[in-house]
Amino acid sequence: MAGILHLIATPIGNLGDMTKRSIETLREVDLIAAEDTRNSIKILNHFEIKTPMTAYHEFNKYDKADYLISELLKDKNIGLITDAGTPGISDPGEVLVQKCYENGIKVTSLPGCCALINALIISGLPTRRFSFEAFLPSDKKERKMVMEELKKDTRTIILYEAPHHLLKTLKELYDELGDRKISLCKELTKKFESVNQTTLSEAITYYEENEPRGEYVLVLEGENPEKLVLEERAKWDQMTLKEHVDMYISEGMDKKEAMKEVAKNRGISKRDVYQALL
Repeated sequence: MAGILHLIATPIGNLGDMTKRSIETLREVDLIAAEDTRNSIKILNHFEIKTPMTAYHEFNKYDKADYLISELLKDKNIGLITDAGTPGISDPGEVLVQKCYENGIKVTSLPGCCALINALIISGLPTRRFSFEAFLPSDKKERKMVMEELKKDTRTIILYEAPHHLLKTLKELYDELGDRKISLCKELTKKFESVNQTTLSEAITYYEENEPRGEYVLVLEGENPEKLVLEERAKWDQMTLKEHVDMYISEGMDKKEAMKEVAKNRGISKRDVYQALL
């Protein structure tokens, strides 16, 4: 019989957002795994939670996960918390969750604060479809690859950024993606919560004159789908219809499939493609 891993959301700034169920669960589990014990002890002390705590973070996420799995397999229940918000999102919790399933251990989550969702719903930008990139990669090659993907992403984009990197990131986004609407959210749930609804160009001008302070959630407008369609069609216009069909045939399509794909690419009917080939 194995224990249960409880993923427990903690406040992202306002202790009043801690749920009753989360407090009770943290008191009842056998062990709390925390990303930063120095930070988490403040929450535990505030709610008079006496449960033993151990550090589980980016630099020990594999070795410590094995230890936590061994404890869970001894029928102990563990509560996992992050510095702030929901564990398992862009943090070492995802490794532990994967190992739990590999070992047949039950995982459950206790809902609560999540900075990316809080920022999205107050950003004023479309919320139906969105992508979350967290912090952009520091590796230049990987960062460039992500930027190329974001350039064509039509969904609302959510990023995290530290104050000392904010201006550089805004300039990079502007250079790679062009000028777009952006909402810069900070101090979420706190007394001085703010949402700066602006554009990338205006944000760059502002932060060149005003030093960024606090951790930011950037909610960025996605690419216009119609623009992507026009750019795609402009690319095909450089080819004749025959060259376009021959390209797909050379890739292994039969002629009928190739004509269908060309019609789709160019926004014309299959009959138009057929007539042009004749």
